Amino acid sequence: MPRNHVKQKKVKPAFRRRKNENGLGMVMTISAIVMIIVVVGVNSLSLRQKQEKYAAREKELLEQIAEEEARTEELKEFETYTKTKKYAEEVAKDKLGLVYENEIIFQEND
Repeated sequence: MPRNHVKQKKVKPAFRRRKNENGLGMVMTISAIVMIIVVVGVNSLSLRQKQEKYAAREKELLEQIAEEEARTEELKEFETYTKTKKYAEEVAKDKLGLVYENEIIFQEND
């Protein structure tokens, strides 16, 4: 009995078809991963620069705080000094020209 000679399409095995499809998917996946790594790397550099800038600013502010604390201490000492009798005497002599009753004043001749 003669067989019917109908041309049949050759069908590739399933594992070979998937290989081509998987290749394109792999390329797309790898491309996406590389793009993500590049974006993360660029953002990381940007964040490092900001961190360095903030660290410098923090150091500057800490120095200013230390200066202001020293100034505050000086002002407290001056405030304490202004409440003393010695300060009152100095101001009375220098600014007002006052002297004690029995005090002798020496003046320079020009």
